[in-house]
Formats: sequence, C-alpha cells, structure tokens
Amino acid sequence: MNAPAYSEIIRDGLWKNNSGLVQLLGLCPLLAVTTTAINGLGLGLATTLTLLTSNVIVSLIRTLVRPEVRIPVFVLVIASTVTVIDLGMDAWFHDLHRILGIFIPLIVTNCVIIGRAESFAARNSVDRAALDGLAMGVGFTLVLVTLGGMRELAGQGTLFSQAHLMFGEFGRDLTITLLDDYRGFLLAILPPGAFIGLGLLIAVMNVINARRAERAARVSVAVPRPAEA
Repeated sequence: MNAPAYSEIIRDGLWKNNSGLVQLLGLCPLLAVTTTAINGLGLGLATTLTLLTSNVIVSLIRTLVRPEVRIPVFVLVIASTVTVIDLGMDAWFHDLHRILGIFIPLIVTNCVIIGRAESFAARNSVDRAALDGLAMGVGFTLVLVTLGGMRELAGQGTLFSQAHLMFGEFGRDLTITLLDDYRGFLLAILPPGAFIGLGLLIAVMNVINARRAERAARVSVAVPRPAEA
C-alpha cells in the first residue's frame, strides 16, 4: 500500500475528512464545551496534543504489538497520554481545567483518537502519523473554536471572554464586546444551540464542497480533449 502524500494528510485532517464536520466523531465534548471560543480552544489543544502524542507512540510500537492485543495497548497509550495532559492542565491552567471538567479525562473515549491510532498510525511511518494527528487535531480545534465563537457571540455578545484563563492577564485585553447592553440569546448557549450551530457549519461546508465540485466540472468540460489519432 502506497503511503499517503503529506498534502493529502493535511487536506483530510483540515477539511475533506474533518472529524467534527464529516466523520461526526467526538460530538459529546464538541457540543457540551463550546459555550465560548476559549473553552473550545482549550479542549481542542488538549485533543490535538493527545492525537499527536498517541499517534507517534502507536506508530513507534506498531511492529512490536501483536494484532490480538493492539486495541487494549492503544487504549492504554491514549489513557496514559490523557492523564499526563489532564494533570498538566490542572497545574498550569487550573481555572480553565475546572470549567472543562470531566471532558478532559473523557478524551480517552473520543472515537477520533482510537480511530486514527487504528486506521492510520498503526499502518504508517512516524512522520506521517505525527502529521495526521496534528492535522486531525487542528481541524477538530477549528470546529470547536468556530462553534464556540458563534454561540458566544449570539449568547453573550462577546468573543474570547475569559481568555485570561489560558493566556494570563494579557488575555483580559483580548475580549471583544460587540454590544454593551446586550441581554443575550439564551438558546445559543443551551444544548439545542449547539446542535443548531453544528448543523449550520455542516450546511456551509456542504455548500462550499458543492460549489467547488460544480466549478471543477465546468473546468473539465471547458478543457478540450486531445484529438484521437
């Protein structure tokens, strides 16, 4: 089997096979945490680091693990990685860690992590496994931050509120307030708002893909075919 090209790995992770918009995996934390953009960013970075680290380790040990026990070994690797990340966030980002709560340890059960370990990292070299984990993680993080930003804007009229939880005192200057007397739209920060927001993002992605496919079809028709001998 030919190894996938680096550009293909990046394209799959960021857009074509995005775990949040295409595979629809990891929806529990995606919908529960994204009440603000900073919450989404915090969980997204933790997930990205987990994907990157676990993919690299799985790729390194793939020839040493017997097929019969590969899934328990992969889960052990992921659980160990998440434990280290969870303890690190509790130490350095304690307030943000308290807000994200149980959803940091629950990264262990995220189907994206075990799915990439089994379907990609266990079958490819370390460099490609690392790039796949990074691309998938960044793609997932972009969805988290975008959905969190949408819900925060509609629900509170702000963007990047509580950024100091991640960036320290400097983060207090990052908060953008659109309306000073905005009373908020409660539905946006409730669970139904998360489903509506995700549905809008998927719809936008489908429209973009459809237009790109239509444009590519027009270009292929416009290009004249070489004359047959």
